[in-house]
Amino acid sequence: MLEARAKLSNSRVSARKARLVADMIRGKRVIEARDILEFTLKRSAEPMLKLLDSAVANAEWRAREVRRRVDTDEFIIKTIMVDEGRTFYRYRPMARGRAGRIRHRSSHVTLTITE
Repeated sequence: MLEARAKLSNSRVSARKARLVADMIRGKRVIEARDILEFTLKRSAEPMLKLLDSAVANAEWRAREVRRRVDTDEFIIKTIMVDEGRTFYRYRPMARGRAGRIRHRSSHVTLTITE
């Protein structure tokens, strides 16, 4: 059973927003997931589409190493995990001379596809 993995680190999208897109493609076939990601209007859809293409390329490379032919469109997204990444802190002037904290959140996405 062929399995391939790809990881996206420090994507400048919060983990909460990226999980919405990850939930849409979890458990789907690769060709269905690619269609969903192409027509989703969320900002995290484009990096996840590139991540999916990377996982497919990794699967094709693995198959070539063991001299097997595979149809990567029929692969299934086994797991997709979105974890919190680093948070960048910035400060903005607020009323009464105070400073308000602004948090720029990021996320790590791990994708595994299998036959």
